[in-house]
Amino acid sequence: MQYRKMGSLDWEVSALGFGCMRLPRRRINRMRADTKQSIRIIRRGIDLGINYIDTAYVYHLGEGEKIVGQALQDGYREKVHLVTKLFLPLVRKTEHFDRYLDAQLERLQTDYLDIYLFHALTAGSFEKVKRLGLIEKMEEARKQGRIRHIGFSFHDTFPVFKEIIDYFDWDMAQIQYNYMDIGIQATTDGLVYAYNKGIATVIMEPGKGGILANPPSEALDIMKSSGNNRTPVDWALQFLWNRPEISLVLSGMSDMRQVEENCVSADRSGIGSLSADEEEVITKLVDVYRSKILIQCTACEYCMPCPTGVNIPRNFSILNYFYAEPKWLARWMVKRGYKRLVGSEEKIDKENPNGNASLCVNCGKCLEKCPQQINIPEELVKTHAILGRGERISKHYP
Repeated sequence: MQYRKMGSLDWEVSALGFGCMRLPRRRINRMRADTKQSIRIIRRGIDLGINYIDTAYVYHLGEGEKIVGQALQDGYREKVHLVTKLFLPLVRKTEHFDRYLDAQLERLQTDYLDIYLFHALTAGSFEKVKRLGLIEKMEEARKQGRIRHIGFSFHDTFPVFKEIIDYFDWDMAQIQYNYMDIGIQATTDGLVYAYNKGIATVIMEPGKGGILANPPSEALDIMKSSGNNRTPVDWALQFLWNRPEISLVLSGMSDMRQVEENCVSADRSGIGSLSADEEEVITKLVDVYRSKILIQCTACEYCMPCPTGVNIPRNFSILNYFYAEPKWLARWMVKRGYKRLVGSEEKIDKENPNGNASLCVNCGKCLEKCPQQINIPEELVKTHAILGRGERISKHYP
């Protein structure tokens, strides 16, 4: 495992961090994680040198932190930097800060957090942080020893990111960044800005929610013709590790194979390790992907559960794959995936959401939750028109 400097902190962190948003799922009730499998892969990652574990209050319907707490027993807690997040939609009063922090420490079976983050800051939620005096509560918790460092994760625009960075002496910032997303949300300018201030920058969504791990045929051809035997995931990870501004890259790993392969990738990572030819390959990949993605969904599932049972990420994933696939037979197979989703309330499985886009009632509850600021109800209407009624993509996406 390669290790890197964590901003201005006196830490050496593994190039790869374990993000616990996509732990192995149960066979029944797919919204929840399989505890035994999750513990196994988390511990395997730590055994391979990962020393940074990231979770959050809401992951896996609240079970994620409990599973991480169990995984870090038997001496594993002392081997890692443990990070979780304050989920701001639940915080309505200043005193709620202590309620949730205490609950999270109990779930994680620890006396302290190495870093505590404000979860998914935007312009609106940052105003709430200021209004309720939550930064002061963070500082108080730090003085008490319940947390050691203060940071935030982010989903908004560069001007908002810069405003937040300048407001407080942060220890770290967590941003969405990958070779497709260098110009959205915090952007490369934000990455460099935080770095120049000595703030450790942690990367989430390195594979854009799995999109970069499952490339269209044109992208695969580019990778193969490069003469480099890298996997699509390795291309995405090495692009990030190449940059000196990045302290650590989080990967949401959901099986043992992903843990093993990503740790191998991290073993050969390094700043400035990509050649000019390899950087040109990535530029070509960006051009292909930009022409193939209709909806910028990363399958984070913050929008879930949908009150009417629509599996929002699954619907968008099917549409993106349908659009990216040029062959009619493959498109027919992809479309079958949409037909397997149900279109009636009577057939909805509440524990394993299986509804298609036609069940959206435009309640709008998903809109405030989406980090990508996707107009989800509008996109679901388009999704059903294309996949359910067979309308042309060009009618809805000129």
